[in-house]
Amino acid sequence: MAEKYLLLNGNKFYYDEIAEYSFRNSIELNGYEAKTLEFCRSWLNGVQEFPIQTSGSTGTPKTINLTRRQLESSARKTIKILNLQPGDATLVCLNTEYIAGMMMLARGFMAEMQMTIVEPISNPLKLVPEGMLFDFSSFVPMQLQKILQDTPENVPLLNHMKGILLGGAPVNFTLQRELQQLTVPVYHTYGMTETASHVALRLLNGPDAAVYYDALDNIRLGLDNRGCLTIQGDVTNNELIVTNDLVELLTPSRFRWIGRVDNTINSGGVKVQSETVEVAVAEAFADLDPMPRFFVTSQPDELLGEHVILVIETEPLSEAAEKELKSRIKPLLKKFERPKKYYYCPAFTETATGKISKQRTLRKLGLEVL
Repeated sequence: MAEKYLLLNGNKFYYDEIAEYSFRNSIELNGYEAKTLEFCRSWLNGVQEFPIQTSGSTGTPKTINLTRRQLESSARKTIKILNLQPGDATLVCLNTEYIAGMMMLARGFMAEMQMTIVEPISNPLKLVPEGMLFDFSSFVPMQLQKILQDTPENVPLLNHMKGILLGGAPVNFTLQRELQQLTVPVYHTYGMTETASHVALRLLNGPDAAVYYDALDNIRLGLDNRGCLTIQGDVTNNELIVTNDLVELLTPSRFRWIGRVDNTINSGGVKVQSETVEVAVAEAFADLDPMPRFFVTSQPDELLGEHVILVIETEPLSEAAEKELKSRIKPLLKKFERPKKYYYCPAFTETATGKISKQRTLRKLGLEVL
């Protein structure tokens, strides 16, 4: 039987030498390669518990421990729903120090797929040898948007896949529109480190595209007294995970995501969901190519308690351009939902997984973090 191996940044590593770490004195590794191979080594040697750092996009990063059983349960669900088979080729281009990248490795091992692992850059297909095809991959939205905008010649490569997972951040208006050119099913994932990656999927493209998420097998959903989603199942070790995500529970296994409860802004006694405002801003930006990144949050207000602000990743707009933007947004939102102030930042601060860090970006601008 042929020896099993993976490709990491173009170098071939056989499973037996990874398990024994026999190459450690004969090949020079960078930090990312070393971390990736350390996880692979632990997996191949049957390690039963894995320390994993949360991303820190909504708070201070922390390290939690997940069991091998949790990772295996999560991997099986994705393998089943995408019909991944032994010998299928998978591209791993997410940071393997975090749950999304680790689970790509775990799925590769569990399904006996041929893994090609590259650095998690903005357009990972630039690191892939020409002519190489894959059956499965997972991206953050920024990566897939860069691929479609900068290298449209790669659309056939994407369409060759059985399925693509997209997670780690919201899907903006521009990317949602561009995804419609793909025939491969693209799923937006819902999950977190504590649930060993995603527990629900939403189809983003094609005639069956949906506005709701469907839970995977053996995932029990519920609501707490705030209207936030609760999750329980084999991937949580049957412990109840209480999220800060406001949802509309449509059926016991289907929900529509509304936004994070900590993104609810109380302005003059009116509750404003920042995600609702962001949808309107995206519509106002619809004809911009490329669309700048932005986020909606709040700042203290002596009269209202809080007021809505819009932070845009760009150089400051001219007075006329800002006035035009406000005129586009005005009919899309109610009075208290409209941003009261506009702020501009040349470059947002990001977490290690490529998500926007609102807190650090606000501090960079000298604004208060609520």
